[in-house]
Amino acid sequence: MKTGVIGLGAMGAPKARNLHKAGYLEAVWNRSHDKARQLSTELGVRVAENPVALAADCELLVLSVSADDDLLQVIRALSPGLHPGCVVLDTSTVSRDTAIQAAALAHPAAFLDAPVSGGIEGARQGTLAMMIGGEAAVIERIMPVLDTIAGRIEHMGPVGAGQATKAVNQVMAAGINQAVTEALAFATALELRLDKVIEVVGSGAAGNWFLSHRGESMTHGQLDPGFRVALHHKDLVICKQMAGQFDVALPLVEMTLI
Repeated sequence: MKTGVIGLGAMGAPKARNLHKAGYLEAVWNRSHDKARQLSTELGVRVAENPVALAADCELLVLSVSADDDLLQVIRALSPGLHPGCVVLDTSTVSRDTAIQAAALAHPAAFLDAPVSGGIEGARQGTLAMMIGGEAAVIERIMPVLDTIAGRIEHMGPVGAGQATKAVNQVMAAGINQAVTEALAFATALELRLDKVIEVVGSGAAGNWFLSHRGESMTHGQLDPGFRVALHHKDLVICKQMAGQFDVALPLVEMTLI
């Protein structure tokens, strides 16, 4: 299946590399042309002249952009080249309403909202958790391609359900990240050996992805970001807006955004 990738940042570029390794990558495009040229040189893959040309040449388009407006702009740019039988797979994190709007703009192509979780490591290793909204038959058709970029693929419901699930994920991630850092600071004050704390606590009921993947590096002062704080802030603003639509209280989100 000829696959094109738009958005070659921290998450998009590793997806493109995995797609290339599996023989699916047809071409790439990025708003910052330098990133596209660099990846083109690295992989020996073609840079599409523009989004319309990429859409016309591909059966599957994988998008990875930063924000709601970015996604809608990309879909509008692709629109003249979209055709029946083409699938637009958006792996960005946006609001549910934006996903529904993007699906309408992508017609006559099929649209799937497919946000991911697992960080840069998951993107590099092809082990991301992917939560998808859209038609089951479309997902089944592109499953061999999805298997090259994700280790867990779940159909959550109609378009928008993927983004709704990612919103739930981001609320949990915010709380877990705060709890882990606060707890490790507490352990430091208690003069405990942090390596042993992480090992024993991580093997019990308090074990979690953030502790196992970030705990040790934090205790050694290795604070290289795996995800931009500004993007998580953006995600939590989306969660707050969605919660307001359903009259749901999210005090943890409110506290985090202060």
